[in-house]
This record gives sequence, C-alpha cells and structure tokens, in this order.
Amino acid sequence: MAKEESSGAGGILTAFVVGAFVGAAVALLFAPASGQETREFLGEKAREGRAKASETARQTREVLNRQRETIASAIERGREAYRETREKENA
Repeated sequence: MAKEESSGAGGILTAFVVGAFVGAAVALLFAPASGQETREFLGEKAREGRAKASETARQTREVLNRQRETIASAIERGREAYRETREKENA
C-alpha cells in the first residue's frame, strides 16, 4: 500500500517538475525580455520550483510516517487482542 502511495506522490512531483519546465519554455517563447532578464526569471522560477518540490516531498514524508505509525499501532493492538482472546480460551 505504501508503495502505491509513494508512486502517486512521485507522479505528482514529476508532473509538477514537467509543468514547471513547460511553463518556463512558454515564457521564453512569448516574453519580450532581454537575455539577462530571461535568465534571471528562469533562475528565480527554478528556485521556486525546487523549494515547492522540497516542501511537497517533506509533507509527503510526514504523511507516510504518520500512516506507518497508525498501521503499526493498529497491528500491535490486534496482536494484543488476539493474545488476550487466546489466553481466555486456554484458561
């Protein structure tokens, strides 16, 4: 299950990066700016994209860690309930 969620987050991140590059390319084609202005613009957008990707990755890790903890807790509670039931049956 975690593998499926991980690939979903990876797909979103990939789509974001591809969209950022396409947007930059369109901006280059249609922006009436000098080369220096264009380079500065692209550099800024690349930094913004990198920051957003980093934040998305951080949030994804947090969500996955919380889910992992929830699942581990549920499994442990299930094991305890099973042990208690077995002990009652054997007593």
